[in-house]
Amino acid sequence: MCIETDADRDGGESEDSLSIALAQIRVEAGEVEANVDRALAAIARAADRGADLVALPELFNVGYFAFDLYARNAEPFAGETFGRLREAAADHDVAVLAGTIVEDLAATESVPTPADDGLANTAALFDSDGELQLVYRKHHLFGYESAESELLVPGQRLGTATIGGLTVGVTTCYDLRFPELYRRLVDDGVELVLVPSAWPYPRIEHWQTLSRARAIENQAYVATINGAGEFDDATLLGRSSVYDPWGVSLASSGDQPALVTAEVDPATVASVREEFPALRDRRL
Repeated sequence: MCIETDADRDGGESEDSLSIALAQIRVEAGEVEANVDRALAAIARAADRGADLVALPELFNVGYFAFDLYARNAEPFAGETFGRLREAAADHDVAVLAGTIVEDLAATESVPTPADDGLANTAALFDSDGELQLVYRKHHLFGYESAESELLVPGQRLGTATIGGLTVGVTTCYDLRFPELYRRLVDDGVELVLVPSAWPYPRIEHWQTLSRARAIENQAYVATINGAGEFDDATLLGRSSVYDPWGVSLASSGDQPALVTAEVDPATVASVREEFPALRDRRL
């Protein structure tokens, strides 16, 4: 059963405000069809609730900790998983951050790749017409008791997109520990950063503190989308959250499947940056 959580709404949003929904779905190792079906159901449910943008977790289709299944389930960028999510975006008239999947770089022909072959941890952002707006491949690959850095090719490009009235950027999970990446996004005008993740227990404090810090120091919204579920040697801690430019949590969840919703507004970003102009005081 999905637990639904909402941010308090004060009715003060501008015409450019965006309703976002973080789909913290249950992820089962290697159960691609079931996992994608859960993602599609969450998109439909969020759209019915009035969401403008729905975001999915990292490697939501195969499961981050299913390392031995990466190669078997890798897809080209124009493969079935992104294709179904592109269609869902258009069918439900809602933008979709298609979490991340394991991309087969050698088979990808539709978008530029960082290498001629190998695998990548790849996110795609589709607008409400199903048109591709952004591709992001995880830059920082986790090496601590993880096979990710051995199996995957790091991304090289950092793009932005405009969804509704907001400039949006994407990073992935372990990227949270590298603040310089977020500075680059802010320099490119980003007001909302979406962070699909597969963050496990026991590092709850790191997950919450790093996410909040990235919001505070960049005076931007940060929305962290985690999965739920257990693997052989790890359990995802959930706790998907939306932080505003002051670092205040607008909405969050526990560790069970949930749909976390909040309103984000470029006018709030502008107001915070004007009231407390820390970014203007940068010397590096």
